Amino acid sequence: MTTTAMRPAHLGLALIIIAVWGVNFAIIKVGLHGVPPLLLAAVRFVLAAFPALLFLRPPKVPLRLYIAYGMTISVGQFAFLFTAIHVGMPSGLASLVLQSQALFTLLLTAFFLKEKWHANQLVGLLLAAGGLILIGSAHGVAMPLTGFLLTIAAAVMWACGNIVSRAVGRYGPMNQLAFVVWSSLVPPMPLLALAWYVDGGSAIWQSVQHFSLQSLGAVIYIAWASTLFGYAAWNFLLSRYPINRVAPFSLLVPLVGLTTGWLSFHEVLGAVQLAGAILLMIGLLINLFGATLLKWIGWSQS
Repeated sequence: MTTTAMRPAHLGLALIIIAVWGVNFAIIKVGLHGVPPLLLAAVRFVLAAFPALLFLRPPKVPLRLYIAYGMTISVGQFAFLFTAIHVGMPSGLASLVLQSQALFTLLLTAFFLKEKWHANQLVGLLLAAGGLILIGSAHGVAMPLTGFLLTIAAAVMWACGNIVSRAVGRYGPMNQLAFVVWSSLVPPMPLLALAWYVDGGSAIWQSVQHFSLQSLGAVIYIAWASTLFGYAAWNFLLSRYPINRVAPFSLLVPLVGLTTGWLSFHEVLGAVQLAGAILLMIGLLINLFGATLLKWIGWSQS
């Protein structure tokens, strides 16, 4: 692992990931038109695995980590996220609430990996958590409570996947794209089984028969841009920097997601939700740059 100071090229890569993931939420909403969410998620990972795995050798990582990664960051996160948007969670707000994964990641790394928090990280976490509470308190027709809670569940699963990514990184440098591709073999069957259980076989079959070009285009973007490129690049960064240095960058995704939701679907934040969004973003800024600020004002970190 390199030093905690991120190289300019890696910072640029992080910003590209943010743009790809930010647009992704609107693409998901488009893809869900006429397609059950769990089925769309399953197709996503089928396309993420094939045909790429024919050209990439699987990294030498224990099978248990492939399964753990596939069941957390893939099955868990996207089963909850796609269902949340399906039941009415606005795409822009989904992009915002999902970034609470940074909060849960900090909690999980402290508990499982014994990583210590600095003062700025604690302050940033508390502010971001307050913003999340404000957003959740404003649930209603425009943002159903079920959709909000499902998005929180997706964030928890993403955080769990970040812990798995740290474990994968212990096996040394590897082709991160190959790892994402081969781990994409894990989600399709569990997601299809869940889709069959939740939606029923007849609904799944009808959706397959009437799968539109719009949904196909959406799932191609989700599979190849968001999944293959996004997570391969994200894992690349996680393997080289501490999780608490990389994870907070994802809180910038809502800047793209909210803008895309507004432009595409006329999604607008209410006053309370806007206040919550601002708190979330302030929390990110303090988490990222608070150490420098505290040092500048002469407050040594514990």
